[in-house]
Amino acid sequence: MKMNVIKRLSASYLRKSKMMPKEKRCQSSRRPIAPLGSRILTDPTKVFEHNMWDHMQWTQEEEERAREKATENSFVRVDPEDQDKYEREASKYWNEFYKIHKNNFFRDRNWLFLEFPEILPKGRKDQMNTEEKFWDHAKLNATNNCTNMSFPRMFEVGKDYCQNNLVDDLTSIQGLAYNKNQAEPVADNKHIKNCEQEPVKQESFPGSGATYRILEVGCGAGNSAFPILKVMCNTPGAFLYCCDFASEAVELVKSHLSYNSAWCSAFVHDVCDDALPYPFPDEILDVILLVFVLSAIHPDRMQTVVNRLAKLLKPGGMLLFRDYGRYDTSQLRFKKGHCLSENFYVRGDGTRVYFFTEDEVHNMFTQAGLIEVQNLVDRRLQVNRKKKVKMQRVWIQSKFQKPFQQPQNSHQ
Repeated sequence: MKMNVIKRLSASYLRKSKMMPKEKRCQSSRRPIAPLGSRILTDPTKVFEHNMWDHMQWTQEEEERAREKATENSFVRVDPEDQDKYEREASKYWNEFYKIHKNNFFRDRNWLFLEFPEILPKGRKDQMNTEEKFWDHAKLNATNNCTNMSFPRMFEVGKDYCQNNLVDDLTSIQGLAYNKNQAEPVADNKHIKNCEQEPVKQESFPGSGATYRILEVGCGAGNSAFPILKVMCNTPGAFLYCCDFASEAVELVKSHLSYNSAWCSAFVHDVCDDALPYPFPDEILDVILLVFVLSAIHPDRMQTVVNRLAKLLKPGGMLLFRDYGRYDTSQLRFKKGHCLSENFYVRGDGTRVYFFTEDEVHNMFTQAGLIEVQNLVDRRLQVNRKKKVKMQRVWIQSKFQKPFQQPQNSHQ
């Protein structure tokens, strides 16, 4: 009975979607599922209709103005003594940051699975794609299938019906329900309850029994970790490690009501300390997530950090990178006296940030023995529609893979 209801709903949604014009089907309040988005500004008069436009092309004049602005704000450098202090006390400044902002500063990175589908094993990726398509069709056609019932009301009724009749079937289709405001899994999800009650095995190291392992470096307050954990419980054998050198950030993750040591281990770690061991062996990670982290490290120490991370990947493992690009709006906004070295700045709160180029990223990761899979500049136009302000955002997004081990020569 349960599956028959689901099949009828699915068939109805798919049938109606095929009858709709293509341009109507593509309309969505979410970012399109395409690399780096696909919202293109073709009519400049409509620039304030959306908050973000993808794949922006800079004119030669815009690039030159940005270069001049960066040169201007880099002319006055921070005193060497203060530079040493910012390096020495880096963890202190980030701890103060998280004490002040807690988990309210950054938004959850729900875009991770769109830009980095490699985060999850192939079987789970295929399942998520199927789920996304089903529920997109469901929401789009809800009003057509419920006479005299508004869209929100339909799903309110549907939620009660699912809780009473279809919980087990819909959890396998829809994935984990998640209540961000309460910062915990929705209590009605039986699958989550089962996961929470599952005993944690005594292991030689956390996650040693896992078959698929992810490490997020620089986890902060968990804005990447918890979107990942939201689906981890439905991925058998998966385990997430997340670390930060700010102990305050790690405590925020561990105190989160969705944190569970059955499938996650959060720990304090300074990635710049090459002698400091990780709580797991080398060459066991399937994925390393390095998102807006490397830019906070002194440029002279970046290569050592990347070399060490490469050793943690298993052959064929992926390192996923996203960070600030050269001449991003945030670089051009710095005032004189905040520049530490070329393209490296200190913010007013003592935290630091570097702005990369494609070539720098390519050289750094390939020197660590990784193979480039993707490496590109993501240029977007961010818009404040209320203030009518336009900001040119520049990020670097890259994917690097550890090569599979070569067969040994016969004489070895």
